[in-house]
Order: sequence, then C-alpha cells, then structure tokens
Amino acid sequence: MPATSGTRRSDALYAAAVRRLPGGNTRSTVYVPPSPPYAVRGEGHTITDADGHEVIDLQGNMTALVHGHAHPAILAELRAAVADGLCFGMPTEWEVALAGELVRRIDIVERVRFANSGTEAVMLALRVARAYTGRPKILRFDGSYHGLYDPIVATGARGVAPQTWQAVVTVPVADEAAFAAALDEHGDELACVIVDLMPNRPGLVPVTPEFARLLRDETQRRGILLLVDEVITFRLAVGGLQSKYGLRPDLVTLGKAIGGGLPIGAYGGSAEVMAVTDPREDGAVELGGTFTGNPPTMRAGLVGLRLLDAREIARINGLGDDLREGLRGLGLIVNGRGSLLRIISDEPLELWWRLYRAGVLIAKNGLACTSLPMDDSTVEKLLRRFAAVQR
Repeated sequence: MPATSGTRRSDALYAAAVRRLPGGNTRSTVYVPPSPPYAVRGEGHTITDADGHEVIDLQGNMTALVHGHAHPAILAELRAAVADGLCFGMPTEWEVALAGELVRRIDIVERVRFANSGTEAVMLALRVARAYTGRPKILRFDGSYHGLYDPIVATGARGVAPQTWQAVVTVPVADEAAFAAALDEHGDELACVIVDLMPNRPGLVPVTPEFARLLRDETQRRGILLLVDEVITFRLAVGGLQSKYGLRPDLVTLGKAIGGGLPIGAYGGSAEVMAVTDPREDGAVELGGTFTGNPPTMRAGLVGLRLLDAREIARINGLGDDLREGLRGLGLIVNGRGSLLRIISDEPLELWWRLYRAGVLIAKNGLACTSLPMDDSTVEKLLRRFAAVQR
C-alpha cells in the first residue's frame, strides 16, 4: 500500500477534506487508507480521478450504476425532468409510472412506495411488517447488510442503544438448525424475517434453493412475513433474484439499480400488506419524506429500468460469468452470480491499490459488477489488468 495517494492534487484535496469531513469523505465504505483518490468525471464504464488517472469502473458506485456513467438516454430524461421542476409537494405521474414498471416486473408486488435509499426502504418495510402483524420482533441473519437502520446493523454496533436488540433475533446465515430453533423460541413475536438471498458482506455466496424454500415454508406456516432485500440483487433478473428461486415473499425492498444513478429506495408487497400505509384507511402508518418520489429520480429510474430489459440483463450476467471464470483462472477466489462478483483476498486493501494503479476500480471489500457499457473486449481488458497485478 502506498504511503500517499500519489499526486499533489489528491493530497491537497485530502488535506482540505480532513479539516471538513471525518476521514476526508462522507461514506466510510469508500475510504481507502492512507488517503483515497477523488473522482471528477465518469463516462460509460470509466472514471477519471482528480489526478487524471483513468480506471475501468468495476465497482459501479457499489453496484448501483448498472447503466454506467452518463448514459445518454438517462441524461436526456434528466434534462427534461429538471426543466419541468425538481420536486413538488404533490404526487406526480412519474411515481405512478415507475411503480407500474416495478409491479409489472415483480410477481408478488401489487403496491409500491418509494424512499430515498435502500436504508430507508428497509426501515419503512420493517415498520409495515410490524404494523400488519402487530408483532414487535424481526429476525435477521448475522453479517448481512441491510443499511444503517439501528435494528438491522450488527449487534453491539457503537452508537446504538442496547435495548434496540431486544426486538431483534439474529442467527447465522443459512444455518437451518439455528433458524428453526429461533422460530420455535420467538415465532409468535416475529413480525418478519429479513433476508438477502446473496448477501455481500458474508462473501456474496447465494443461499441454497433448499434454504430459500425453508424460509418461505416456515414463515408462512407461522404467520411471519418474509421480506427479501433486493437492493443489490435486483439487477440479476427482470423480477430480481427471488424470481430465480421461484420464491414468493410478502415484502421486497429495492434501491441502487432502480434509480438510473440517482438516490432511490422502494418497498412493496401485496395490496393487503401495503394497505397499512394507505392514508384513506383509519390508523394508517404515516410515511412521508420531502424528496421521496421526486420527478428526476422517478424519470431516470423509469428510463433505466426500460434499458435494463431481459436481453441486457442476460448479456451483463454473461459478462460477469466470463469475468468470474477468468479471474478464477488467474488464481483468485471469486464468488457471486451473474453481473455481481466478490473477490476474496487476504489483503484486500493491498489488492485494491494494485488494481487501482493498474486501471481497475473495485470496492475495498472486493465487491465488483459488470454494467451495460461493457462488452467482451472490456472483460478481456480487465483480465489483462488483473493478470498484471497477479504477477
């Protein structure tokens, strides 16, 4: 790992940043010691940093930029959206249109509400689950990341009131015996089970079809809602990863790729479950948000989803499969499925810097993804650059 980020402009930016932002940036996930490079421009599948260094963006803003940077169709829609007005204290036709696209794609979703991030989507979906069932507790799987909401961060996380976890049951990922035992002990109190079918932080290993079936069978039998978090995995199929398992959860949370590159979250489910948020009903759960459903995001998301059709999903999934196979051929350990990859390394930060110098950006934990601007030649170029740092 280098002693500095490499050039005077990056060093100057970092020196100014640490006087204004803790650690020199807003997001802990993009801090790489001793000081991170700063992006200034993105186009297609490339990013140029403040020092003029260009990299292939294999991180895609933590997989959100499935369309790459500055997609012409999305930019054109955004220009029109901005000209018409950034936001209103009224509903708009665009939230109706984007909701319709999500309902069309996801079998179990009949009603949708929007939020500004995946964190918010999970937070609000959990509230929906508690309101619908009248039960206080949730069950989560250890190590899975569902955003920054207190009850679903790691048990014992600094800054979270200890009593928060009194309403949270945590079991190891994909541990059938532990899951069954937790249901036996807490089942009558559980509002929902929240699961990521291919959780990133434990290593991006898909759960087995058998475990997915167990989740659905046991929650259904006990009157517990099943919430599938598709914030990362929705890009893998028209109906999300759940559709590949033939799974029919009660609630789904979305984000990242559905916003066309803008901040977004969404949560949806059956009309019956989502009715607890219907303002026409007495005692409805009141859920707002000043910028929720803003037209630029709704319009960018709608164009983006139309671009991300079955053919393009299959194409970038194939690119991801080819890249994963090629990286394994270089001796790397790579998990994931389709367009989502996770490179496992004993020295992840050292690998990050070697790759960055060679012209490849991944997440510091090894998360990577393919995107629409990429093609076979991009995969070949990536493999050459990975091979160079493996020597």
